Amino acid sequence: MANADAGADRDGGSDDATRVDHLMDGLRAFGANYTEFTRRFATWLGLHSTDAVALVEILYAEDKGTPLSPARLSERVSLSSGATAILLKRLEQAGHIVRTRESTDRRVVTLRSSPDIRPRAEAFFGPYAERMAEVMAAYSPQEIQRFEDFIGHLSSTMDTLLDNEYRDGGPAE
Repeated sequence: MANADAGADRDGGSDDATRVDHLMDGLRAFGANYTEFTRRFATWLGLHSTDAVALVEILYAEDKGTPLSPARLSERVSLSSGATAILLKRLEQAGHIVRTRESTDRRVVTLRSSPDIRPRAEAFFGPYAERMAEVMAAYSPQEIQRFEDFIGHLSSTMDTLLDNEYRDGGPAE
């Protein structure tokens, strides 16, 4: 890890290592805040935090037009297929999701949010979406594209690390 107290350059500004540290601190803080936001969503709905994370994944995928299967949800929330099946049963019994068979292959299950949960999710996440849109509106389309590229590179780097060096839970020997 880079040292957050790495020296300043002659003009009194931060050097590259310090800027990278500040950026990483900001990304960690945003991640922690988003995790806390999701935890509060869980509390608000009376759900376990893992169930709320799964519900958010289902809602998000639906919003993007790519609804999830149970197997894909299992990957997204890092649970075994058995644990995911139990989680889905809880969400279904609570009336938060429905399982559908939309594919011509009737074995394929698609996860959808229930009509009752969507308005509640929109009420909870609406202020968040509005504030994020306000913040992003301050940046040009070119800057947003650069941020997208940057975040995309960070995500693909993390995916590669998790799939390779950390596949078995820790760094490869």
